[in-house]
Amino acid sequence: MDMNRVSVRAVVDAMIVVGVVSVGAAWRTTSAQESFPTGQNVVPVFEGWEKNPDGSFNLVFGYFNRNWEEEVDVPVGSDNRIEPGPADQGQPTHFYPRRSRFLFRVRVPQDFGTREVVWSLTTHGKTERTYGTLKPDYFIDDIVIMNNSGAGGMGGGAFNIHGNKPPAVTVAGDKKREVKVGQPVLLTATATDDGMPKRRVNHSSLAAAAAAGAATAPSPASTYVPSRIGSRCCPDSSSGLRLAWFVYRGPAARVTFDPPQFDTWEDYRDGRNSPWSDGWEPPPVPEGGRWNVRVTFSEPGTYVLRAQAHDGGLAAAEDVTLIVTR
Repeated sequence: MDMNRVSVRAVVDAMIVVGVVSVGAAWRTTSAQESFPTGQNVVPVFEGWEKNPDGSFNLVFGYFNRNWEEEVDVPVGSDNRIEPGPADQGQPTHFYPRRSRFLFRVRVPQDFGTREVVWSLTTHGKTERTYGTLKPDYFIDDIVIMNNSGAGGMGGGAFNIHGNKPPAVTVAGDKKREVKVGQPVLLTATATDDGMPKRRVNHSSLAAAAAAGAATAPSPASTYVPSRIGSRCCPDSSSGLRLAWFVYRGPAARVTFDPPQFDTWEDYRDGRNSPWSDGWEPPPVPEGGRWNVRVTFSEPGTYVLRAQAHDGGLAAAEDVTLIVTR
């Protein structure tokens, strides 16, 4: 397979990023391609399909939150449902800003044919739908996933990613627990990796932005300009084994991680605690590959926390359900 193969979804994402954050005069004017901190809706995304060894298929989904700052919560139900079948088929209910890819899979049988799986999401009064199908153009494999994740650099296919396998991750203890409000709970995840792709620090933005003379002039009041992203148009991520916990279901504002976790969503802005931010370096792997974090909840409810191990190209995850009471 062509190492530079990138999915259609990545091209669409690139067009969005270029339109939103183009350097120079584009920042000085108000246009149809504006960027906002809050108030925008979330778009479900069908990433593509994979074939399983037994002949069945996985339909793979993620999302695009149009906001740069606002995190949105939508419980499973009429505003966050998958059809046909039960409304709950493993989709998230907490939506971080911007792009989160390859988050969950819906398994369909070998004879699925031309049928569709539809994910409907209503936020800020607007309903968006994405349609999971087995159309040939939507076939994905590890190379597509790695290039879309940024392990292959902005052009894709670089840094010898061929043959990479995803990390292995295991969360210690029960996968469903009861805790009290305000009572810290220790979560431990162990992750290992094959050492591919090699550890790499992302340096794709600052020098390019300086060379291009990125605009810093004030923008019209109706346009939100995030901190500089430089001249990047496509995913580019630091690589090397990393692990972070994040809220998959439940209001993240009510959850505190100690130590704080880096962002698992694609924040390209310079100076951010994100693998996609210029200069970000994966933290050292702890002894025995065991990551510990203490989590405290400020309000009762049911939360799903996800431990995601990532090597910059491929990821593996395990979830823990926390039932929080007073």
